[in-house]
Amino acid sequence: MADIAIVDYGMGNLRSVQKGIERVGSAAEVTRDAGRIEAAAGVVLPGVGAFGACMGNLRAYDLVDTVRRVIERGTPFLGICLGMQLLFDESEEFGPVRGLGIFPGRVLRFADRPGLKVPHMGWNCIRKQQELPHLRGIDDGAFVYFVHSYYVVPADPALTATSTDYGIEFTSAIARDNVFATQYHPEKSQGVGLKILENFGRIVAESR
Repeated sequence: MADIAIVDYGMGNLRSVQKGIERVGSAAEVTRDAGRIEAAAGVVLPGVGAFGACMGNLRAYDLVDTVRRVIERGTPFLGICLGMQLLFDESEEFGPVRGLGIFPGRVLRFADRPGLKVPHMGWNCIRKQQELPHLRGIDDGAFVYFVHSYYVVPADPALTATSTDYGIEFTSAIARDNVFATQYHPEKSQGVGLKILENFGRIVAESR
């Protein structure tokens, strides 16, 4: 069994995430087998698409409680893009739509503003709000890759690990205990993203 399980619920850049993790030296498998996910030393929840459809697929594959259990057990957990948004109470995308409710907060759409396109797509910088092992070796102001129209608003601002300016200052990563999640795509963020994946792999290895 691979060290890291990438949750396959039919949506997300699964192979890109797997290749990124393997490139930095960790073993990863894409699976929707609940037993394999729960037995893994680390778990990744990626996501691309609509919030409601992703939640529907998690329910269809009976993976909602699986994700909740691995987080509750303290398994190192990485959420990516929609995989971060799903951790919160609800999204206004075609909604409101209920999320996993791991953390209190909502997912909102960027307001239309002159000169700012929605979706927010391309490279933007992150400002570190916490010093974390996940961000070791990442400079404050480093550029990462985004593709999203919605952003999280945590009820607890202390969840914010990085923030990014796109018309507003929004939460671009969160961290608490064993959970780290990013709105940006590490697997598309070249050297910076690979360093984040390498750091996650190290955290997983140290937790065993």
